[in-house]
Amino acid sequence: MVTPMAAPKRIEIQDLRLSYGGREVLHGITLDVEANEILAIIGPAQSGKTSLLRCMNRMIDVIPEARVSGTVKVDGVDVRSIRNVCELRRKIGMVAPLPVGLPLSIYDNVAFAPMQAGVTGTAELDVLVERCLRRAALWDEVKDRLRTLGSKLSGGQQQRLTIARALSHQPEILCLDEFSIAIDPITTARIEDVLRELRSEMTVVMVTNLVQQARRLADRTAFLLNGDLIEIGPTEAVFSDRPARRETYDYVQGLFG
Repeated sequence: MVTPMAAPKRIEIQDLRLSYGGREVLHGITLDVEANEILAIIGPAQSGKTSLLRCMNRMIDVIPEARVSGTVKVDGVDVRSIRNVCELRRKIGMVAPLPVGLPLSIYDNVAFAPMQAGVTGTAELDVLVERCLRRAALWDEVKDRLRTLGSKLSGGQQQRLTIARALSHQPEILCLDEFSIAIDPITTARIEDVLRELRSEMTVVMVTNLVQQARRLADRTAFLLNGDLIEIGPTEAVFSDRPARRETYDYVQGLFG
């Protein structure tokens, strides 16, 4: 009898602790992220959700007072052991809550990272820019004005441009931190459709304060509260009438947060 193979783990986090100065904000987090899944991380403000994302691609390194212990492994490799952090960040794309575009044209916003990585051929860049803009559901709206400043776009378009830019270096993991905080519901729905399509190509980790967004999109959901992982499991179980923990039920029902 052949034993079925376990699903591969793209990210393995074990006993992760993070302190800013003397204040610990993550208290021994342990969780896995599987390949080609959407994992939602929910919880009220100050629960450590954004800090957890920053530990994954070592953006936490830019905060001088941050102290990290425990392990974060990506494809079995401890991220703290990776010398070339740029390679890690190409592998793990990050989309911030508010769209922060480069002071460049729409085209150059998307082409910037590939050019820095050595892609210089015009034809190759043209194909790459169009592909990323299409995947971010933005191409049809900007294809006739690619040389205008990205900052001239609407807020929702700038957020999709940020996603296109994150996709331009072909990440294997895409992390999104409150991507819909400053955009309208219609644009949010379009980006959610994009994420559903991307799941077949990469792993998606999304932090959201919108619990119904997690319910719509995520295969699994993790609930953080005050730096502790309260529960992680299939989204339908986390949002059921009987999750593993009472705190989870109270939060998703809107009783606090």
